[in-house]
Amino acid sequence: MKLVDKIKKKKIRSAVIGLGYVGLPLAVELAQSGVEVVGIDLDKEKVRRLNNKGSYIQDVPAQKVRELVSKGRLRATSDYSVLMNVDTINICVPTPLRKTKEPDISYIVKSAEQIAKYLKKGQLIILESTTYPGTTDEVLLPMFEAKGLKVGKDFYLAFSPERVDPANPKYTTRNIPKVVGGITPACTEAAKALYELAVDTVLSVSSTRVAETVKLLENTFRAVNIGLVNELALMCSKMGINVWEVIDAAKTKPFGFMAFYPGPGLGGHCIPIDPFYLSWKARLFGFEARFIELAGQINTAMPEYVVGKIVDALNERGRSIRGAGVLILGVAYKKNVSDYRESPAFEVIHFLKEKGARVSYNDPHVPFFTEGKLKMKSVKLTPEVLKKSDCVVVITDHAKYDYPRIARYAGLIYDTRNAIKIKSEKIIKL
Repeated sequence: MKLVDKIKKKKIRSAVIGLGYVGLPLAVELAQSGVEVVGIDLDKEKVRRLNNKGSYIQDVPAQKVRELVSKGRLRATSDYSVLMNVDTINICVPTPLRKTKEPDISYIVKSAEQIAKYLKKGQLIILESTTYPGTTDEVLLPMFEAKGLKVGKDFYLAFSPERVDPANPKYTTRNIPKVVGGITPACTEAAKALYELAVDTVLSVSSTRVAETVKLLENTFRAVNIGLVNELALMCSKMGINVWEVIDAAKTKPFGFMAFYPGPGLGGHCIPIDPFYLSWKARLFGFEARFIELAGQINTAMPEYVVGKIVDALNERGRSIRGAGVLILGVAYKKNVSDYRESPAFEVIHFLKEKGARVSYNDPHVPFFTEGKLKMKSVKLTPEVLKKSDCVVVITDHAKYDYPRIARYAGLIYDTRNAIKIKSEKIIKL
């Protein structure tokens, strides 16, 4: 039976490598469509929790996992040998940056090595991990064809950029359109058929390189525009203009404008990282991506700017930063999630500690964290804690924060995200 026919009839077994914010929701959607899915992850705690019918991802209800595991449609393992018995494989592993701002695709390569070890005729492999244009055909394809198989005939290879917005109740894996590009038309057809089981809308593009670049454009667009509005915030601060009022008025224009907001820096697994994958690749072709580099410089400088504003605010009240008690509200990279990857909160904390401040934090979604040498536990938001804080700094605006109550006890609130909607002389904004 042809692979596409098997997929459409749901006569396949699927594997998802990497059971994080991208992989687990995809595995669950495929399993809900009626496909038997095995998830592969080297984190044994994730494997244990999934096989015990539990969820560790906020957007994946435990009840869904419980039902799918009980029906035998979903399971997890750390053993790559299960790849011998599957028809489709999705790679959803991390792609961080090295300290030199160069791409680190080591997780992709290690996954591909395991796939090559067990590769068999008729299998479909789809890379979802964000990466630079050319990864699929330059790195993965030679590894698989070295097994003596021909792409588009003996096996199928494609790229589809992950699109995930954690804690977004409106857009989920099921209703976010999926872009797919294969090495050959047959590869694209097979990948499209698979995603049509789990996603409402699937769009085909002409190649894996186009699909790879789509993801980078999406996040570069956001990084550059955030860089622009951050620079505008610095400019307006110098000129005594309320940048928030400027943005609120500008966004009333019904065409040609999209509102972006200033903040303490970039966070998450995409926006701070993905644009540098594109600029790195561009340099290999002798092209300097100046917008990307400039936006990166502006955005990465924001945590230090925030600390400077805090120092100034304390000085105006006759308080030195050295020895001052500073309480950080929210260390997650965005509101109402537990994900703190690349969060600017850590840079802010680092700079504050360097200046001698006594720093604590509260985050209802992050009870504790370890970030490099920094290890901290969340404190309770009691009146006593707030009164002892010389400054409360809002980094992430979680829905659970009762700002009127916080303002009642806090001596000074510094709001980096315009989160507070109450009137108070104690509140300053970016």
